[in-house]
Amino acid sequence: MTDNQSALTDEQRQWAMLIWDYHQMHHQVRPADVAIGLGSHDLGVPAFCAQLYAAGLFPSLVFTGGLNPTAPERFPRGEAVHFREHAIELGVPESAILLEPRARNTGQNITFSREVLASAGITPRTVVLISMPYMERRSFATARQVWPEVEVICASAPLEFDDYLKHIGDERLVTDQLVGDLQRVIEYPRLGFAIEQDVPEDVHAAYASLVRDGFTSRLLGP
Repeated sequence: MTDNQSALTDEQRQWAMLIWDYHQMHHQVRPADVAIGLGSHDLGVPAFCAQLYAAGLFPSLVFTGGLNPTAPERFPRGEAVHFREHAIELGVPESAILLEPRARNTGQNITFSREVLASAGITPRTVVLISMPYMERRSFATARQVWPEVEVICASAPLEFDDYLKHIGDERLVTDQLVGDLQRVIEYPRLGFAIEQDVPEDVHAAYASLVRDGFTSRLLGP
């Protein structure tokens, strides 16, 4: 990492690791009717989708996501399109992949994927939601709100915090995203976007400390 990318003090790293751990649901990944690869800026998502598909954990896979709202240049033809191409390069057959190229947020990812599956004649009882590691809890809470009748299994590439920092290459960006996703876990139930999640006091304290230290670029607007 460059000096600009090595942005965390030891204390900030401990706070960030606490939030990182909270965001992961620690579900046991097991066979399911279908998987949904949630759009993002991280090609680790389709790579892990391909790994789980090769392991025989699901027969069908939806990639969902339009242009990334914060980095549209990352995948100029949309997240789902690029994710699909990457998964095919990694051995997932085209026939196993459904495409949802319109969603701009997690609620739309799940709602629109449900519609794509229904159009294909698929009504799943169990769904594996595959996301970035720090997005597991928010995607779970969203899915339980907008699609309560399915059993949701959350999964992400099994990376430790430091390994993920190296994978992304920008400590400040990752920490900003951890903080932003935690704010959404806290605030979205009040807006009807997600179910309520218990947030332990130490996680609240970590959040407040990192916000005071300026890790705020992914916070919701006023």
